Amino acid sequence: MTTSAAPSVERNRTIVELRNHVGGRWAVGEGPEFTSTSPHDPDCVVGAGHHASKAQVDTAISDATEQKRPWRRTPIHERAAHLLRAADFLDGEAARWAPVMARESGKPVGECRGELGRAAQILRYHAHQADAPAGLQFASPRAGERILVDHRPVGVVAVISPFNFPVAIPAWKIAPALVYGNTVVWKPPPSVAASADLLMRALEAGGVPPGVVSLVHGEAVIGDHLVSAPGIDAVTFTGSTPVGTAIAAGCAARGVPIQAEMGGKNAAVVLADADLGAAVAAVISGAFRSAGQKCTATSRLVLHSSIADEFLTRLGEAMAVVRVGDPEDEATFLGPLISADARNRVNVAISQAVSRGARVVTGDPLPAGLDGYHCAPVVLEIDSPADELWTEELFGPVLAVLRADDAATALSLANSGPFGLSLAIFARDLGDVLESIAEAGVGMVHINSETAGADPHVPFGGNGLSSLGPREQGAARDFYTTVTTVYLQAAQR
Repeated sequence: MTTSAAPSVERNRTIVELRNHVGGRWAVGEGPEFTSTSPHDPDCVVGAGHHASKAQVDTAISDATEQKRPWRRTPIHERAAHLLRAADFLDGEAARWAPVMARESGKPVGECRGELGRAAQILRYHAHQADAPAGLQFASPRAGERILVDHRPVGVVAVISPFNFPVAIPAWKIAPALVYGNTVVWKPPPSVAASADLLMRALEAGGVPPGVVSLVHGEAVIGDHLVSAPGIDAVTFTGSTPVGTAIAAGCAARGVPIQAEMGGKNAAVVLADADLGAAVAAVISGAFRSAGQKCTATSRLVLHSSIADEFLTRLGEAMAVVRVGDPEDEATFLGPLISADARNRVNVAISQAVSRGARVVTGDPLPAGLDGYHCAPVVLEIDSPADELWTEELFGPVLAVLRADDAATALSLANSGPFGLSLAIFARDLGDVLESIAEAGVGMVHINSETAGADPHVPFGGNGLSSLGPREQGAARDFYTTVTTVYLQAAQR
C-alpha cells in the first residue's frame, strides 16, 4: 500500500494536496482541478487537487467488486481491528486537524474537535459489533432440523456524504459497512475534501486492505455516475431532500437498496410549566451551533402563550452574547455558512419573511469587518404555519416562532409539514410528556433537551421526507446486511 506524504496542517495555511484514493493508492485525479476554500476567508485555499474521472470511479468500483469475497470472508474480529486502529489514529490527529476542519467547514474549532472524537467513538462502537450476536436460531416443527437466520453483507456500497459533518457522518456509514463485510466507494463534497482526506488516512493507517475502501472526489456528475453504476449493490446518502429522492427513484428502478438521510424542520415545543432557563439554552444550542447547518437543527419554536413573552425576552438576552466570527477562534460560537449561495439563500428568506410581516425578535447586525459567508443568527415570530419559514428547510441560523394556547395545538404545529426527523418537548407535566411522545410524528423525540444530537448505539432517522430506508447508526445492520434463512437438516444415514 502506498501513501502520499501527509500534509503539514498547522496554522501556517499550508495547502493540503487533495488526491483520490483508489486501489490502495493515493492518485492524482484525472478530472478538473478544484480547491476547497475557507468560508470565513474565501481567499484562503485549504486544499487543492483534481477531481476523479469517471474511469477512476469505475476502477474503484471494480476494485471493490474484486475485494467483495475476500473481505467478507475475513473474520469479523479482524475487520473490526482495522476500525479500532483507525479510531486511534483519529484520536492522535484530532488536535492537529481540528483547526483545518474549522478553516474548511466553518464550524467552530471546538465543535470540530468534538466531531473527531465522535468519529473515533463511532468507529469503536461498530468495531465492537464483532462481539454481538451474528444471527438467530429458531425451533423447527420438523425433527432433527434447526432454522438459522444469518446476516450477509450486501456487497459494494456507494457512500455519498455531506459537508456539515465531514468526518463523523462518513464514519457512521463506512464503519458499519466494513465491519459487516462490505466494500465501499465514497464520494464526499468538494467543499470539505481536506477533512475527508483525514478520515481516509485514518482508514489507511488502520490497515484496511487495498480496494476495500476508495475515496473519489468530484461534483454531482461523479456522484451520479457512482450511484448509478451497475457494480453498486447499495447506496447510502446524506444530503438535501431533492437529491436524495432523485437517487432513491433511480435505485428503486434498478432494485438497489437505498438509505437516505435528508431534510429536517425540527421543532422545539416549550409548554407552560417548562424550565425556561434550560429551554432557552437548549434552543440556542440546537438552533445556532454549526450555524444551523444540521438536519437535526432546531428551526421552529412553539411557545405556550402564557410564557411566550418571557421566553422571548430571555432568548434575546442570551443571544446578545452569542459570538459570531472566525471558526478557528476558541471563543467563537457561530461560524459562517458553507458557501456564498447558502448565505444568500438564507438572507433572501429572512428578507422575504419580514416583508410578509414576520417580527424580528432578535437579529443583531454582524460585527464590523467580518468577511466571508457569515449570517447573523435571527429569531422571527411569524403568524401562520403556512408561512414558508415554517415549512421549508433553510439550513441556516434562522429560528421561526409560533404561539399556541394549549399543548395539543402546540404539538399539532410541531407535527405540521413534510419532514419528521426530530422534536424537542420542554415540560414537567408527565401527562403532557407522555402525550407528546405518543403523538409525535418524528423519528426522534427529546424530552427537555435540544433537537440536535445523535448517539451511535441507537437508531438515527426520521419520517416523511426526512429519511428513506432503514435507520442509521445503532440500526445499521438492517441496511448493510441481507438476511438469509437457513433450514439445517442432517442428511439421513
